[in-house]
Amino acid sequence: MPNLKLISMRLKSVTNIQKITMSMKMVSAAKYARAERDLKAARPLGIAAQHFYSQAEVASEKEAPKELYVTITSDRGLAGGVHSNICKAIRNEMHEKSAEQQANTRIICVGDKSRAFMARYFPAQTILVGSEIGRLPPQMGDAAAVANAIMTCGYEFDQGKIMYNYYKSVVSYDTKAIPLFSLETVMAADKMSAYDSIDADVLQSYIEYSLASLVYYAMKEGATSEQSSRMTAMDNSTKNAGEMMDKLRITFNRTRQAVITGELIEIISGAAAL
Repeated sequence: MPNLKLISMRLKSVTNIQKITMSMKMVSAAKYARAERDLKAARPLGIAAQHFYSQAEVASEKEAPKELYVTITSDRGLAGGVHSNICKAIRNEMHEKSAEQQANTRIICVGDKSRAFMARYFPAQTILVGSEIGRLPPQMGDAAAVANAIMTCGYEFDQGKIMYNYYKSVVSYDTKAIPLFSLETVMAADKMSAYDSIDADVLQSYIEYSLASLVYYAMKEGATSEQSSRMTAMDNSTKNAGEMMDKLRITFNRTRQAVITGELIEIISGAAAL
């Protein structure tokens, strides 16, 4: 009966996996509901911060500006492609750059999932990694810590991007980028002359606050996208485990029936021989 024992062990293993995925789906559903409520309050903050840069038409005019990428991911996996999509988008953009542009580009990873990817493809460009992200809902204090790390990382960038997942619906999200600019780049914008009363200190304070607001907004979008993606992934895993259990039960019953039939044939053959 070795085959029956192996099938029985496999069936028990898949059953335990289904219980785990079902529990993770329920937990993600509860976290998703809270994350979606928090996102509604955070979106006006991020939209207002982006509105300033779009109205001022801030852009770097250098031929080879120093760039900075900030990836908004988390430490937790089992969420589909929610983290890898951000890393792949950066990888595609990096491959389109020339050797000089790649040398002038640096990457800050928020979350271990992006760190593992960037350590493999762009270890020389990765300058900072933030961990312990994603276990709890993101707060403004977490965003302020990330923004402070960006400002004090020691790399004087001209422009940059915050790569994050924009939440659309429970089954859909898009990978988007929020532009970042240094104080010198913002001061050099043509339309900044319309703000006569803004000096360097006030603008520096606003850039620091807007950076924290943008990071907070991106983290909220990413957290909601992550929970919705994990909920969908665990639902699919639960269904797949159920289908596998049905196939294993059929295989188990057929194998058991074959064993019983074989034993009966042996008994009947032995009785007939006597």
